[in-house]
Amino acid sequence: MAQSIGIVTGGGDCPGLNAVIRAVTKAANRRGWDAIGVYGGFEGLLEPRRLKVLSIHDLDGLLTRGGTVLGTANRGQFCAKTGHGELRALPKELLDATAASCRDLGIVGLVSIGGDGTLAIAQQLYNHGIPIVGVPKTIDNDVIGTDTTFGFDSAVACATDALDRLHSTAESHSRVMVLEVMGRYAGWIAASCGLSGGADVILIPEIPFTYESVCQKIAERESHGRHFTIVVVAEGARVAGGEFVTSTGQESNREARLGGVGNMVAAELQTRTGKEARCVVLGHLQRGGSPTCIDRALCTMFGTAAVELIAQGQLGRMVSYTGAKISSVSLEEVGKGIRTVPPDAGLVQTARAIGICFGD
Repeated sequence: MAQSIGIVTGGGDCPGLNAVIRAVTKAANRRGWDAIGVYGGFEGLLEPRRLKVLSIHDLDGLLTRGGTVLGTANRGQFCAKTGHGELRALPKELLDATAASCRDLGIVGLVSIGGDGTLAIAQQLYNHGIPIVGVPKTIDNDVIGTDTTFGFDSAVACATDALDRLHSTAESHSRVMVLEVMGRYAGWIAASCGLSGGADVILIPEIPFTYESVCQKIAERESHGRHFTIVVVAEGARVAGGEFVTSTGQESNREARLGGVGNMVAAELQTRTGKEARCVVLGHLQRGGSPTCIDRALCTMFGTAAVELIAQGQLGRMVSYTGAKISSVSLEEVGKGIRTVPPDAGLVQTARAIGICFGD
């Protein structure tokens, strides 16, 4: 069997996944390697019917297409993180079966495209002798070792557009409008869209907030004749001394599902201020649709760099974008945690300098 590169997407869907698949396939083909698409996440490696050698015709339209043509999964046997990010060891028999499948397929390198959970799986596979490299995918922008992940710019663009639209209805009705955005335990989306979308209050996981501080900001705006307020809330934001808000009961084979803090904040602000407050949960809109031009370019660079790592024998690494250049970092380093917003980050300092409240 000819040498092949495998491509697998894991975790949530994200704008740009297809652009990476396209880049990996093109770069592999130029080296004379087949590109095997693994359908349905890592589970597909164990079922021959879920594997397909990708042809040039399979790449038509992928650069601009949202989602992933290979499908993905964020639960099941291949789950390395559960709860609030607790690590879980994959069973040895599962690792053995995956390694055997990769050998049978002649895979010289498996390109694992995903966020911190998927990359934690990749690290365990690599430690078990499976040739693998990672590509950082997540709208949350919370992967260690890279300045940015693909999908982030697209998500921020979506959230910023939502804020632009909410401004007009908030001002027309003199309301407090709360926009809840994704991001899990990192506030990159909230901080970035809040700054670019003209929010008055930004609540992120890294800076616990108090309602007193937010109400003070609303009162300050009222005193200046500004009778509406825009609040951006990251789904992982917490009241000082409080717990994460989750939208459903905890499932044993997946991470906790955050969500609901936006409605909680809106209800509390309405009670405390007497102003009408409404919440909009942007949800999966942030993960859908076509990637921005920035993400398309980043995906293409990441995909080709992943193939180059395999060609150079630099396995067990993740491609990254640092200091305006493409480089790589070990999967072991990536697995040390998540990348969160430093409370003194330039993004936060800039927001504070123009009067944006972080609730502290």
